[in-house]
Amino acid sequence: MKKVEAIIKPFKLDEVKESLAEIGVQGMTVTEVKGFGRTGGKREVYRGSAYVVDFVPKVKIEVVVPDGLVRQTIDAIVNVAKTGRIGDGKIFVYPVEEVIRIRTGETGEAAV
Repeated sequence: MKKVEAIIKPFKLDEVKESLAEIGVQGMTVTEVKGFGRTGGKREVYRGSAYVVDFVPKVKIEVVVPDGLVRQTIDAIVNVAKTGRIGDGKIFVYPVEEVIRIRTGETGEAAV
């Protein structure tokens, strides 16, 4: 199993959610986050003064999927989250050693 973590633009969340549902991803965790990448934020002007907004609002989506669904999951996210502009986000993939469903005690892929 793998944990796929995607940092995307907030307005793309609904499209990504629908795209993941279409390939059979059943659950996800979504967190509102702030950050910046290579561009270091963006310059804005407020009341005539220029300043840099270091932390740009983003959404982090976390899903745990079986190894056989990892490529489809990544493709589903990229295909709808990509705008071609700076700040589209990143995807990280981590190995998952174990999953336990607290309510039933199920483990492994059955718990996902």
